[in-house]
Amino acid sequence: MRKGLSIITSLYLLQRTNVIYCCLNFCVHRKLNCVIYLQVFNAKTAELLSHHQVEIQQKFPKEGWVEQDPKEILKSVYECVERTCEKLQQLNIDITNIKAIGVSNQRETTVVWDKITGEPLYNAIVWLDLRTQSTVERLLKRIPGNNKSFFKFRTGLPLSTYFSAVKLRWLLDNVEEIRQAVDNGRAMFGTIDSWLIWCLTGGKNGGVHCTDVTNASRTMLFNIHSLDWDPELCQFFDIPMEILPKVRSSSEIYGLMKICPSLKSGALTGVPISGCLGDQSAALVGQMCFQDGQAKNTYGTGCFLLCNTGQKSVFSEHGLLTTIAYKLGRDKPVCYALEGSVAIAGAVVRWLRDNLGIVKTSQEIEKLAAEAGTSYGCYFVPAFSGLYAPYWEPSARGIICGLTQFTNKKHIAFAALEAVCFQTREILDAMNKDCGIPLSQLQVDGGMTNNKVLMQLQSDILCIPVVKPSMPETTALGAAMAAGAAEGVGIWSLNPGDLTAVTCERFEPQINPEESEYRYARWKKAVMKSMGWETSEAPSNVISIVSLRIESTED
Repeated sequence: MRKGLSIITSLYLLQRTNVIYCCLNFCVHRKLNCVIYLQVFNAKTAELLSHHQVEIQQKFPKEGWVEQDPKEILKSVYECVERTCEKLQQLNIDITNIKAIGVSNQRETTVVWDKITGEPLYNAIVWLDLRTQSTVERLLKRIPGNNKSFFKFRTGLPLSTYFSAVKLRWLLDNVEEIRQAVDNGRAMFGTIDSWLIWCLTGGKNGGVHCTDVTNASRTMLFNIHSLDWDPELCQFFDIPMEILPKVRSSSEIYGLMKICPSLKSGALTGVPISGCLGDQSAALVGQMCFQDGQAKNTYGTGCFLLCNTGQKSVFSEHGLLTTIAYKLGRDKPVCYALEGSVAIAGAVVRWLRDNLGIVKTSQEIEKLAAEAGTSYGCYFVPAFSGLYAPYWEPSARGIICGLTQFTNKKHIAFAALEAVCFQTREILDAMNKDCGIPLSQLQVDGGMTNNKVLMQLQSDILCIPVVKPSMPETTALGAAMAAGAAEGVGIWSLNPGDLTAVTCERFEPQINPEESEYRYARWKKAVMKSMGWETSEAPSNVISIVSLRIESTED
């Protein structure tokens, strides 16, 4: 009898359940791999009912280039659907009770495909990719005073390799198949959300070509005030507007999941896709930061601090981005956020593991750092992809300084974690200056928050409490909430009084502010030394000179 009651209760609760494709949150767990997640939530309790994940390859064809195969991404999504539905059935949960699908994705990663054949015309260029530096420099020469922030009041963004417009410009300049497809009216552009929604709603057989405001706001082609593609920006980057997706809100029915041969069971066919948020906006929603001044910091491959500024777009004077936080319905107001973006956070741990071999697993870093308890004056600036906020300095490169004969791998492990915290401190300081009201605590999420040493270090360096929810992967939850709240679905209430309270773990500062300031000042000194290392064009004869010297030495 008790068992029967449990099953009935589960089925009843599932009537208010939402499923989330956390496609391309891209927590990169290995040097060459990214992860696609699918997670199923109970819409009444926000409980995670089931999940599945699939690793996919990242490609590094040249130094500084980072790519992903769009077809592999799609195949992995279908695999996640199949496996998750199998797990639900094993739990005696009827998958026909799944009511909605939400999508969350890396925001700037860029794809172009052929709408007739349905085939990608090139690999997806990932947000971290640096190949467009020469493109940025060429475009910068066309701007009065070489001002990187020339378009800031229209887009919220500086001209940078980070954003989609320059990646798309590079593709048009360098890939003949894409130029021909554009000329023939066959090309479609989108970030990963657009590619997935188009494929899942039918692809070449009537798929919906759209994106949401949060993803569009990261292209540098989107006017964050008019909430539409900007003709003058498209003209500046020489991007044909007909290849762009339609921009929609973050919470509405975009289309229905179509039957796919890859899905043996026909799972989720006919279920509405009704939520779409860029990963950092999804995390903001998942952390329930709906009030002005509420902020969250996500620790993944990079580190992203967002502060909700409500219906007012606040423009930073300290190196932060102005971005769209969310628009949770066609007739709902748009909300904005200030964002500090750090390129390298969790990636520094993987670099220590995969490139230097200091540890065999990422978890060992926490143990080494705990054993050291200090960096012993060693400071690490992981500017592998230049420096993002608040500097926006592409010429910077990574350095480790302050080394002595006493320094060992434990100190370097501690310095690596400390570097993540110092970078967060920099963008939080900038945010406090722009907002005028310092944060009294920092809400955190993401895979790295499982590292308790890191969380305690973060609190020590910020001199404020750090608060971690019991479920750190709030990005998936945010996309699920948007999908469930959509008009025509209506199974998830976003009213503050209806939101489920989240249990949290709290980390309080354990060092005095003077010590924190001293260490931070030393870190800033190291940052200055990391700048100006790289130019877009290295001398072509460097390798041959080295080779000649080696030959002459052997003679």
